[in-house]
Amino acid sequence: MNESSIRKTDAVAPPGTASRALWAGILFSFLFTALIAWAGQRLDAISLLPDQGAAWYYWKLPEPTFWTRLTAWGGYLAHQLTLWGLIWYAQKNPPKYTTGLHRFNVLALAANAFFILLHFVQTHLWYDGLAQDVSIFSSQGSVIVLLIWVLLMENSRRGLFFGKKLPLGKAIGKFARKYHGYFFAWATVYTFWYHPMVNTPGHLIGFIYMFLMLLQGSLFFTRVHINRWWTFAQEGMVAVHGTLVAVQQGNGLWPMFFFGFTGVFVITQMYGLPLKNWMRWVILAAYVLSAGVVYSQAGWARLNEIIRIPLIEYLGVLLLAAIFGGGLWVARKVREVFFRPPHTAVTGD
Repeated sequence: MNESSIRKTDAVAPPGTASRALWAGILFSFLFTALIAWAGQRLDAISLLPDQGAAWYYWKLPEPTFWTRLTAWGGYLAHQLTLWGLIWYAQKNPPKYTTGLHRFNVLALAANAFFILLHFVQTHLWYDGLAQDVSIFSSQGSVIVLLIWVLLMENSRRGLFFGKKLPLGKAIGKFARKYHGYFFAWATVYTFWYHPMVNTPGHLIGFIYMFLMLLQGSLFFTRVHINRWWTFAQEGMVAVHGTLVAVQQGNGLWPMFFFGFTGVFVITQMYGLPLKNWMRWVILAAYVLSAGVVYSQAGWARLNEIIRIPLIEYLGVLLLAAIFGGGLWVARKVREVFFRPPHTAVTGD
């Protein structure tokens, strides 16, 4: 979404309310995560099956029941449809971006707070999330596509490689901006309900990230939603999350996640921030120096790790752009064939 396409405002809260809602939401996110950490101790007594490898999700019951599945999927679907409905309502008659809150912002904030509390209760009564029935790779993949979608959507503003834009086509960028809310809401809500609210360090970091994503998704059509520093914080959180989870797992792969995601920042994301050129050079130098120090200890043979995540994301941008472009081409041809206005014959007297 961009500001030039917005027509009117229907803010129901005074100017500045969106910023206050943002800070209140951030505080709520950390406090609720602290609640998960404290209450999660009572879940430690639940017996789980042994870990069976990378494709296995450990935190699910050995024997699910009708109620564990109903509460997990029912909560997810209610949450998902609520947010999609609010996005549809807002886009039907899009208002101006404002520093206040629109009705749908208030409803989205309240809905997300309600479903966060509901998922907490559901975990402590029935434990299971969606992980019982779907692959861990579906949850991870949804977040990866979200990150790739952001790179594609922001190409027209900050470029993709050191401030240089890829010629992906205006129609593709417009489509990505118009419909990103639906996909982002799915990726966030699906991942949120995938996991039970247990208190491992990885889960706690992940839930803070999900809470902040839900907060961002609640503030659409406000100035906060397009604030460059806040949106960068959303992208940057994945580097923190990925690195800390890798450190927790103790597999020695944390440099791949840290330098992979910060590499995307150096190549792309920092060009969307109001930084002076000398600042960018300092950041680049710090990145190269720190990578050199770490891999001089870990072994230069592992240096290829730092390009894996950027390579996946940038190839993903090209693939996603091709999918969007192909879909738009097919839609255009279908309209031409089935919805072309009939020709009327012109005859003389």
